[in-house]
Amino acid sequence: MAMVAMYLLLIAMLNAFAAMRGTFGTGAARYSIFGVCTLMVIGVFGLLRQARWGWSIVTAGCLLMAAGYFYGFHRAHATPYIIQGFFDLLFFLYLVRPEVRERLR
Repeated sequence: MAMVAMYLLLIAMLNAFAAMRGTFGTGAARYSIFGVCTLMVIGVFGLLRQARWGWSIVTAGCLLMAAGYFYGFHRAHATPYIIQGFFDLLFFLYLVRPEVRERLR
């Protein structure tokens, strides 16, 4: 779980910096990326402490990030979007396993 959390922390920070730079455009898309990335960072720190609220935030964030990457691939047909989308979907499927949920307090 720690490696998944560190990867998601890195991706959330990179997406936040890209949104600040204006890669995702201006307006509502930019602020929604900031919101999701902020919640992901908070959730990652909760997941590292093995809190159930951190797990739920990270699980929802993985699903949202995967959906965003799949939408980005649909619009731009860029290969990195589909690869990152599958990684996030894989992490989502890992996090919803019963063995992972049993480890949380």
